[in-house]
Amino acid sequence: MSNIVIKAENISKAYELGEFSTGTISRDLERWWALMRGKEDPFLKIGEVNDRTKKSDSKLVWSLKDINFEVEEGSAVGIIGRNGAGKSTLLKLLSRVTSPTSGIIKGRGRIASLLEVGTGFHPELTGRENIFINGAILGMRKAEIKKRFDEIVDFAGVERYIDTPVKRYSSGMYVRLAFAVAAHLEAEILIVDEVLAVGDAEFQKKCMGKMGQVTKENGRTVLFVSHNLESVKALCNTAILLVNGRMHECRDLSEAINIYLQQRQGDEGGRFTNRNLSGNKEVFLASAHLKQKGLETNHLFNDSAIDIHCSLKCNFPIKISLEAKIRNQNGLPILFGPVGLMHNREHELEVVGTHNLVIRLDPPYLAKGSYFVDLVVAETGKRIIDLHESCLSFEIESSFIAKTGYSFQQDRGGGAILLNAYTYLEEELPFAH
Repeated sequence: MSNIVIKAENISKAYELGEFSTGTISRDLERWWALMRGKEDPFLKIGEVNDRTKKSDSKLVWSLKDINFEVEEGSAVGIIGRNGAGKSTLLKLLSRVTSPTSGIIKGRGRIASLLEVGTGFHPELTGRENIFINGAILGMRKAEIKKRFDEIVDFAGVERYIDTPVKRYSSGMYVRLAFAVAAHLEAEILIVDEVLAVGDAEFQKKCMGKMGQVTKENGRTVLFVSHNLESVKALCNTAILLVNGRMHECRDLSEAINIYLQQRQGDEGGRFTNRNLSGNKEVFLASAHLKQKGLETNHLFNDSAIDIHCSLKCNFPIKISLEAKIRNQNGLPILFGPVGLMHNREHELEVVGTHNLVIRLDPPYLAKGSYFVDLVVAETGKRIIDLHESCLSFEIESSFIAKTGYSFQQDRGGGAILLNAYTYLEEELPFAH
């Protein structure tokens, strides 16, 4: 009989938006008295769903609702789902960072968790001091930390900086050391959120190898959150798929990934309409669609330019940049230019109202298959204002790659790197109508 190390029974987590008081002292006392007796909060508004595309009058959001699963000893479990599906909330519950609103979590063994870059690190302390402090937080004795200290430093590759305050570390060094501590300390369960994306490709490969080693050789259990489906498939033998805070029943890993890909593609494919235009943002992406040779379609050919038409709602004059990232069906980004994102002109949106911009991809020479588009609106040089992951999808029908005078580079998913990309005002395009 398999050994169960984690068991979740009907766990739910609710977050209250805005002010936390019920509005009256008598109701606050009634809520406190129910809590003291172990009863449910009488003022919870049941039934709210964690769906960002729908408006609601309730101040309560169920980040997770009625989650049930079991994790066997020595297994590697991938937790997948779109942003806001409840993945990080689930890991925080399992790590006991926070408590569920209802339900029970049973666990056996020590847990080492890496939920954010440098979790538990003090910026003023050195790398050496933080290793001992973080190890103690994870429940390790000083002798155990000393035994593993050299392995941790060697794995992280920060020996030269080990006696330097970590506030002077780069984000890559931070995550190297944080992961090294979590992976080498002798905990039975390792929980890793999507933090490895900070490290370089070589270190990510090293981390994946280490997590595979701890499951196969040491019999430890790994819970792994990632949008990189290739990493999930390589490391995990089962998966938990979350959709708007609820768990989707899947028989195996392949089924979970296929359902996730179908959901991510959506119903409209080549057209996106933003149904959530509330709030006080300076500018929103209201809609977007794909065109090739003047025709709206998401069945494209890779020997002609692809246009991404974007409609922006501007509430205040602002200087923005509009960017797009293309991912293949495994979630891996297809690199465009030297930094992985399309290079777009800055746009001065001086008039309040609707602005139509177009991102043009010169012939992309992508391999035949499915692709997804992330669209990002950012205030130039400052911050991201509006982000929509996988809001568009398209199929490349032809597989023409070779052409004289062009260079390309294969990616692991069989795609090729685009030669050039830039943004036009819509009226500048010959096929804008």
